[in-house]
Amino acid sequence: MSLSEKLSNWFNGVPEEEYYEEVTDSKQAVSTNTDVNRASEPEKDNNRQVMSLMSSKNNSTTVQREQKIMVFDPSVFSDVKNIGKMILNGRAVIVNFRKMDENQIHRVIDFLSGLIFAVNGDMQRIGEKIFLCTPKNFKIEGDLSNLTGR
Repeated sequence: MSLSEKLSNWFNGVPEEEYYEEVTDSKQAVSTNTDVNRASEPEKDNNRQVMSLMSSKNNSTTVQREQKIMVFDPSVFSDVKNIGKMILNGRAVIVNFRKMDENQIHRVIDFLSGLIFAVNGDMQRIGEKIFLCTPKNFKIEGDLSNLTGR
């Protein structure tokens, strides 16, 4: 049945018998397609061992991704794009604002605060014009303001 016939039948109404036959045919077509997909899949070897790559307490052979803390020293607001990408990719970032004026610093901190909130991360001041921004998978322990004298 062509598209124009289907549209015409839909607008004009279709006898019930034709409607049910079409539904039955589409179910058969779906089951035929799944049979073809199953036949084209390679057979799986059930004797293979499967190990989780996610770290768990019970698994002694875990694979851990190397964690890095990136340091940025932005001078203009457009430099923040790279900082945001690092945080979105799960990396911690130290941002030193010594090269920026106060208005730019406030804009960048507002932007980073929203980004950190979106990824359930944390942001702490660790020095004058220096901030540590961490995504969800990092944990900051201790009070850094005691170390910096603030």
